[in-house]
Amino acid sequence: MKRIANALGQLSCGKKAYVVVVLCATTAIASPAQTLTTLHSFNGTDGQAPTAALVQATNGDLYGTTYNGGANGAGLGTVFKVTPSGTLTTLHSFAGYPTDGALPYAALVQATNGYLYGTAYNGGANGAGDGMVFKITPSGTLTTLYNFCSQYNGFTCTDGNGPYGELIQAGNRNLYGTTLYGGTHGNGTVFKITPSGMLTVLYSFCSHSGCTDGANPWAGLVQAANANFYGTTAYGGANGNYGTVFRITPSGTLTVLYSFCSQSGCTDGENPWAGLVQAADGNFYGTTRHGGANGHGTVFKITPSGTLTTLHSFCSQSGCTDGDQPAAGLVPATSGDLYGTTLFGGTSTNCSGACGTVFKITPSGTLTTLYSFDGADGYGPNGLVQATNGRFYGTAGSGGAYGDGTVFSLSVGLGPFVKTLPTSGEAGAAVKILGSLLTGATSVSFNGTAATFTVVSRYLITTTVPAGATTGKVQVVTPSGALSSNVPFRVP
Repeated sequence: MKRIANALGQLSCGKKAYVVVVLCATTAIASPAQTLTTLHSFNGTDGQAPTAALVQATNGDLYGTTYNGGANGAGLGTVFKVTPSGTLTTLHSFAGYPTDGALPYAALVQATNGYLYGTAYNGGANGAGDGMVFKITPSGTLTTLYNFCSQYNGFTCTDGNGPYGELIQAGNRNLYGTTLYGGTHGNGTVFKITPSGMLTVLYSFCSHSGCTDGANPWAGLVQAANANFYGTTAYGGANGNYGTVFRITPSGTLTVLYSFCSQSGCTDGENPWAGLVQAADGNFYGTTRHGGANGHGTVFKITPSGTLTTLHSFCSQSGCTDGDQPAAGLVPATSGDLYGTTLFGGTSTNCSGACGTVFKITPSGTLTTLYSFDGADGYGPNGLVQATNGRFYGTAGSGGAYGDGTVFSLSVGLGPFVKTLPTSGEAGAAVKILGSLLTGATSVSFNGTAATFTVVSRYLITTTVPAGATTGKVQVVTPSGALSSNVPFRVP
């Protein structure tokens, strides 16, 4: 049995987290409407222990990272590409300090310039445990953009170290992210980095006595419709070491919106490992790994002003058949519901209910367990992404044919749609529209305002925001029918 290597030794005993590979051998139970397909089982040399969600690029393929494994024998992780049908290509095997990064934990993001950007938790030029930011072409040429701990004051890496969360590209085309450690007080940072690699620390956590402003952000940020960023810290807060939800302006002014364990028994949740998503109703949705009415994690909703509602407490059913310990974020689907995963729980009997689940939850809090993993198809599923063909794609950190994790797809009966890159822009701004069957498209409109466009491939249309456009859905009319964007395009 293999143990996934991790680099969380800097955490105290109360903060350590281990992912143990447990192989199960039974058939998971799914309702007939849901069909899960294992697309790829990692074997170590092509990667091991994928811990992040995938991202769909403008060429239609999906890109991701593995925390361990790789072709060079170092076992320090990979970047890979996988087609929607399951053909996987390892694009880069990390080599670690001092020439390369190591242990990429987070998902990638594709920027408007076509590059994919990501972080490695360890490695880099300044120390084996510091980490770095990189960019990589869709074909696999990797460039290091920034090495953390380039600034050290004798106590801490003031520019941050140990980036665990994914990056996002904001409306100003810069990238924003977090580090788990470092900063002025050693408890993590929020940073901005240009696509060329110039980094600015916007905020250092634990700036307040008792770390009431939060500590150790595990996840990345989301930019809301009001242009501010929202995120979570796994620890710190006004009630002890239970985590926070925060808002931060593009210039770096941080406001704590909520401190977890504000309710007796922490029924409102503890320790959010994942970030937030903003749904069509304007509210944010997220998960906590622990806490809740049963101590096994929650799904919550929080308003932009900070009013939190617990939507579901996991392990509400005997044997945690509804799931246990959600460590990944949620995905708003085209149906209006949100989809997510739990690391443990489920109905698979030989796993003792421990291989993990995929679930759907409505904005009002009705949760349905869609699939329970069985080990052979994966163990410990991570975040999901809905591709433009309507299917969900994801990774499981272990299990599969070789015990090293899997890539899977899940059909829940949702139809195709289009995505825009970016999701906001002023009149005249260039926009890429990603889809699955775009050949022969006859019109493109932004909330009803027609736009000129070029069909580049079956997966890609290029266009510009038309004069007079307002915030709303983007629609593409194809020979197969009209396709709408999964989220409104925001026109400032």
